[in-house]
Amino acid sequence: MTNAMWVKVAAVAAVVGFMGMIGCAQQPQGSAGAGGVPQYKVDASWPKPLKENWIIGQVAGLHVDSRDHVWVLHRYRGMLADEKGAKPGDTARCCVAAPPVIEFDAQGNFVRGWGGPGEGYDWPKNEHGLYADAEGYVWVAGNDAADNMILKFTRDGKFVMQIGKPGKSEGSNSRAQLGRPANMELDAAANELYVADGYGNKRVVVLDSRTGAYKRHWGAYGGAPSDEKMPAYNPSNPLSKQFANSVHCVRLSKDGLVYVCDRGNNRVQVFRKDGTFVREHVGAQYGATDSGDLVFSPDAAQRYMVISDGQSSHLRILNRADGKQVGSFARHGRQIGEFRSLHNLGVDSKGNLYTGEAGFGRRIQRFTMQ
Repeated sequence: MTNAMWVKVAAVAAVVGFMGMIGCAQQPQGSAGAGGVPQYKVDASWPKPLKENWIIGQVAGLHVDSRDHVWVLHRYRGMLADEKGAKPGDTARCCVAAPPVIEFDAQGNFVRGWGGPGEGYDWPKNEHGLYADAEGYVWVAGNDAADNMILKFTRDGKFVMQIGKPGKSEGSNSRAQLGRPANMELDAAANELYVADGYGNKRVVVLDSRTGAYKRHWGAYGGAPSDEKMPAYNPSNPLSKQFANSVHCVRLSKDGLVYVCDRGNNRVQVFRKDGTFVREHVGAQYGATDSGDLVFSPDAAQRYMVISDGQSSHLRILNRADGKQVGSFARHGRQIGEFRSLHNLGVDSKGNLYTGEAGFGRRIQRFTMQ
């Protein structure tokens, strides 16, 4: 049995045993991808063990900053019954909840942890979404019914600004209130924060990152969002003209496009920064059941994107230009390289993938790019 698993990311691959275990199938990986398609190897040594019996809960946010430090937001209040026995300083029993925001360096060493309720801001009741920008700020959100705000901190956890407030949402066309925002990303050159808004609202909203002021928003296909109840997603039905709950991710590509994960409708829609619709990639067309998060390959053209298919525990690799799947890997399971409730993705400057699991997965993993 080995601690390393190789997965070949190719459109068609042979099925092999995983870690010597019969029935735990993966796609084998070689050292060179067909046509330059990225390939990955799970890194069993990352991250390093946390100190003092610390444990993380459901991973609700993950981002890799400009220094290749990995930031994680987890639901520290959601410890299971058998994890609540230890007191601070007790190393004999499980467990102590780690701070909700954790920073790791590129080698997987713990750097710092902070977060939770404090003076001057409203910490979310159910954490969801984290972004560490290149200017040295960390943005945090939540998706409880009352979590209609985004918080801005320095890297060491000093509170800077709150956008929105807890309480009732004002709907998807509000210019003053958010609606359970799921994630965010900063366009530093324009001082604009793009928000996937989210679990309550059904839109992308753009805010001034310095003041928090509203700038613009749009719904599916660049139109005005509606909060009317929509039929449940069915791949046999015509594509919905509205975003579903939840609008789960927003990503900015180097060529100025905005990628939005319409998770409830199992698709990714692409826009220009003014909200003009460009195209969409429908998960059912390449076998996905859940389009929850995505990251881009590290080449200058960002030729590929990796999409998390949480329901099937797959990582799917698509050509960014046409949305055609060129590879996939991983599966359900508890072993290293497998997933329970695959939730978040991150990528560093070398193209290494980072994954976060919610539900009963409750861990982060790294897949090094070969």
